[in-house]
Amino acid sequence: MRLLALPSHPRPPTLFSLVLFSTETNSANPKPVVLKKCIALLQTCASSKYRLKQIHAFSIKNGVPLSSPDISKHLIFFLVSLSESMSYAKNIFTQVQNPDIFTWNTMIRGHAESENPKPAIDLYAQMQINSVQPDSHTYPFLLKAVAKLLDLRVGEMIHCIAIRNGFLSLVFIENTLVHMYACCGHVDSAYKVFEMMPVRNLVTWNSVVNAFSLNGRPNEALTLFRNMGSEGIEPDGFTVVGLLSACAELGALALGRRTHAYMFKVGLNQNLHAGNALLDLYAKCGRIREAQLVFDEMRERSVVSWTSLIVGLAVNGCGDEAIELFKEMEMEGLAPTDITFVGVLYACSHCGMVDEGFDYLNMMKEKYGIVPKIEHYGCIVDLLGRAGMIRKAYEFIQNMPMEPNAVVWRTLLGACSIQGHLVLAQVARGQLLQLEPKHSGDYVLLSNLYASEQRWSDVHKVRRRMSKEGVRKTPGYSLVELRNRVHEFVMGDRSHPQDEQIYKMLAEITKWLRLEGYVPHTANVLADIQEEEKETALSYHSEKIAIAFILVNTAPRTPITVIKNLRVCADCHLAIKLMSKIYDRKIVVRDRSRFHHFSNGSCSCRDYW
Repeated sequence: MRLLALPSHPRPPTLFSLVLFSTETNSANPKPVVLKKCIALLQTCASSKYRLKQIHAFSIKNGVPLSSPDISKHLIFFLVSLSESMSYAKNIFTQVQNPDIFTWNTMIRGHAESENPKPAIDLYAQMQINSVQPDSHTYPFLLKAVAKLLDLRVGEMIHCIAIRNGFLSLVFIENTLVHMYACCGHVDSAYKVFEMMPVRNLVTWNSVVNAFSLNGRPNEALTLFRNMGSEGIEPDGFTVVGLLSACAELGALALGRRTHAYMFKVGLNQNLHAGNALLDLYAKCGRIREAQLVFDEMRERSVVSWTSLIVGLAVNGCGDEAIELFKEMEMEGLAPTDITFVGVLYACSHCGMVDEGFDYLNMMKEKYGIVPKIEHYGCIVDLLGRAGMIRKAYEFIQNMPMEPNAVVWRTLLGACSIQGHLVLAQVARGQLLQLEPKHSGDYVLLSNLYASEQRWSDVHKVRRRMSKEGVRKTPGYSLVELRNRVHEFVMGDRSHPQDEQIYKMLAEITKWLRLEGYVPHTANVLADIQEEEKETALSYHSEKIAIAFILVNTAPRTPITVIKNLRVCADCHLAIKLMSKIYDRKIVVRDRSRFHHFSNGSCSCRDYW
């Protein structure tokens, strides 16, 4: 067996090859010396899988068996450290007699960090069968695997075992517990672990801030960030990313800007991850030009940076600019990802660029070898639906290379509702009843379509079925920020301390709207109430209350930003256009699907949403 084949052309020997050769030719060396040589080589030369295989073969040839835990644990450790396929490490592990806890932990860690973390849990079960006692390093790797698997039951079991074995007082184990509960969506459990921790470090605070940010509770994330200062904890780049994510979710622009200033103060302004989060914040707060400025000032840009700005431009109604930026990204030699193409197709969809959308779908496959996912096909359905090509959208769904999911059929149903295509709306609804029969949005879309056609008996049938099935409409709410605090309003909200001032302003708004020729869009409001009551109901939609609140509390011409959880209705869209003209305000509304920039009586979406 020849381990090092001579090259066909002269090449100076490397230190690695000289060490191997000198050891190999001295067959008189006893095994302990060979073992030491192998371990030394692993520690200094194991920079690639190829070299690891050379050392592996050399150890076998010189009589060091893999069953020896001394050599195998080092081989496994370096294989895992190189993020190589776990199959090679597993083959070595199965030959080891009585592997020590270090080797078990290394294998668990390798699987936990791989694309398939499930074997990490299986290895832990095998450890218990073999009566191998876990140590303090076992639990963080296990909990990392659980977090990836989103298996709360196993996570809780490991939590109990860690308590029983007396390891829960270690801060790095408790940190991974916070992370695990957050990933599994149990943010209250994460916070309970956090509260009970006798010692907390920066990682702890970052974990719990991210727990609330990622689980739709950004207010709590912001409160925790404020509490960090009182405990003398200095935030780092990870903290800033979590904080900016919370600000983006809430539309808390002022606090986001303060975080931006803080980044400059402590030198985090050139941190790539923090920069990407900052770019995302400005884009999600409707400040797309500020997002572009952040992008332009970044010394280092990743594909995430380019993709974030492309998506930001698209959802803010700057579809042409999104496409131009994509072309610039290509010229820079960067390979777009599947998410980049979602942004590009979204831009085409919201700008009515039908032919271009199909061109980019083909480009994905032919130029970049990216297999389109259901999200990309959904964008094309949306593109055709928004362009009024309902029949073509339906035919496209029929010819998709995969089974359409509920989102695709819901996209078609939404397009039918906008375009007034009742026949295909009922087809889409039939599919949705099989896939997601209790999704409240589907009932609302169909009800609105019947209402627009004056088919009130069908409207009542839909609503009776909702009641019978126990389906509740998702309540709408709107968020606005004032003086570093986010205020939430729901339809007809009378709970705010400034209730009287807000409703006085609403009455004034209604008066001025009438003078501008505004006629309430009452077509989709229930038929069994008087017209006057319909108009009153529309006046009290959450986004109108939020705008009235800001008008009461800010100086003239101050821009207004509203974050709404549902799609803005046709009546509010019309009313806000006129409000922007009457009060000379720039009003940005971020609804469920896109941004609307209202100014001087018009909207950036050009009534195409």
